[in-house]
Amino acid sequence: MELSKYIGKRIKEFRKAHNLTTEELAEKIGTTRATVTRYENGVRKANQDVLFQLADIFNVSVDDFFPPRDSMPSNIIYPLSSGLQQVSIPLVGTIACGDPITAEENLDGYIEETFEKPVPSGTLFALRCKGHSMEPTIPDKAIVVIHEQPEVEDGEIAAVQVDHDTEATLKRIKHQGNMILLLPDNKNYDPIVLNEDNPGRIIGKAIKYSAPL
Repeated sequence: MELSKYIGKRIKEFRKAHNLTTEELAEKIGTTRATVTRYENGVRKANQDVLFQLADIFNVSVDDFFPPRDSMPSNIIYPLSSGLQQVSIPLVGTIACGDPITAEENLDGYIEETFEKPVPSGTLFALRCKGHSMEPTIPDKAIVVIHEQPEVEDGEIAAVQVDHDTEATLKRIKHQGNMILLLPDNKNYDPIVLNEDNPGRIIGKAIKYSAPL
């Protein structure tokens, strides 16, 4: 089943469980009955803001609108106009040691990003940038899409998990002998050195970001 149709089916199930008509639900979210019907039929895709509204009304999690993780790949792709595709990408909040990056317990939900065809192969996930160390390249609170891979080239920006830290840091990579230097773009911040005394691992390469206005 297509993702939009699955989400629509779940919206309809929750609406009926709360004994709401389409008109009543439309009024609660500030739209029309026809739009709610399109959501439920999967003809129109409910965006993230709508899903958050519905989650509050139904007293459920946004994740409850999506298929179970064991039946859903990390990235679901659906077409837009010619030349563009939209991808559902897991937003990673923490990284439990030893778990796959996109394990359910690591996630804060899902985002949707638009790519020119073809979408990069392999697993994509997203991180929320925290802090100013990568400014002006990546601003604070930006959502950064990461291509999961264990190695990147010098000069590329990577998501790195430093040992014992459950959140990934975004830094520019430089290999130096047996060490890896994690370099901030903001010169007011100090580099981080990965070595035997301070181990870590590269978990992916930053490929794009979106930032709030």
